[in-house]
Amino acid sequence: MATYTLISSNVLSSATSSVTFSSIPSTYTDLVIRASIRDNVDSNQGAVAMTFNSNTSGYGAKDIYGDGSTVATFSLSSIAYGWAGTITDANLTANSFSSHEIYIPSYALSQNKNYSVYSVVETNSTTAKFLVSGGGIWSNTTAITSITLAINTNPNFASGSSFYLYGISNA
Repeated sequence: MATYTLISSNVLSSATSSVTFSSIPSTYTDLVIRASIRDNVDSNQGAVAMTFNSNTSGYGAKDIYGDGSTVATFSLSSIAYGWAGTITDANLTANSFSSHEIYIPSYALSQNKNYSVYSVVETNSTTAKFLVSGGGIWSNTTAITSITLAINTNPNFASGSSFYLYGISNA
């Protein structure tokens, strides 16, 4: 059975442009990030931009999303960050946050790094504004020792946003 161990957590007490998990030990098989996020100023739907080891090249993603009436897909290649889900922006219902889970298997092995993303943008209505499911790749064989999350449209994460990094050990 897999065992989840909390490596690090960060609940923001003020708006912040990025969150970094550093000095990630190589003692786990996989990593999981769980986050509850809102931006502080943007009126455009932003996305979580994720980089590994401060590296800004070699990322790609393929995702499917729905908004209650439409389903679509998109692909990104040769981008500067890993695309990790859409976030709740400041013009949506007060005190609503998007939910994210990012799963990174085999993060310490000498192979390209894949990840999966699930995110839901909440608006406190009868349906979610967006539901995103997808995955990505970082074409780099270096072990992941740090992960930075930011918003691709450059506003800050709002106060109250929370981020949790777990290590997974397979027993």
